[in-house]
Amino acid sequence: GGPGIKNCITDVLPILAKMLENMKAEPLHLCHRLDKETTGVMVLARNKEVAERIRLLFKTRQVEKIYWAISLGDPDPAEGIVEIPIVEKEVQSHQSHYKMTLAPNYRLSPEDGKLVKIRKNRNAESAVTRYRRLASSSACSLLELQPITGVKHQIRVHLAYGLGCPILGDHKYSHWSKLAPQKLPEITLKRLKLEQSKARHLPLHLHAHRLSLPLGQRIDLVCKPPLFFQKTLKKLDLDVANE
Repeated sequence: GGPGIKNCITDVLPILAKMLENMKAEPLHLCHRLDKETTGVMVLARNKEVAERIRLLFKTRQVEKIYWAISLGDPDPAEGIVEIPIVEKEVQSHQSHYKMTLAPNYRLSPEDGKLVKIRKNRNAESAVTRYRRLASSSACSLLELQPITGVKHQIRVHLAYGLGCPILGDHKYSHWSKLAPQKLPEITLKRLKLEQSKARHLPLHLHAHRLSLPLGQRIDLVCKPPLFFQKTLKKLDLDVANE
């Protein structure tokens, strides 16, 4: 939902319920959110009590979330944890807009290159993302990501600004000061059979691959990537046969 969103999932919940149950079903309940460009698993509950239980699991970070993303470049090291707080800031440019960005607690001292603790930004939220590379080819990587916290646009910001590997099709976080289509490496364009001028049409390659809910026994919910994501993996020769 939100401003300028034509198709919102809440509009289809009553219809989904009727398809599942019958004509007198109550609407399904939404248990969490996904960014509008993100694909993948969504949990809906059939009644209010279960919805409340599941929302609480999300809120108290008991749900294990695994995302897949295709990124530009190769994270170094190939696996690790990004733990940098995130804050929302206004970007001053010819077209002012807001973006989430990093608000680190440390900086390098210019004199001796040592780490210096700096004052914490009051509005920053702590953000932790685990990542590991599953494959790399054509100047891109396929990454498996586990957000430990749930800050807005966390994975996108940690990859783009923390690791310097923005997500393919993430036109918002591939630059800081401008709103412009993502600039792609020559080899990536060639593999995707794409002109740079058409890069703006590339969708965000971020997918909620698996959710694991501790409800009595663990419930594992898996959703395979959408067709456009699978086609990109093929074109870029990113092989996930072992997954």
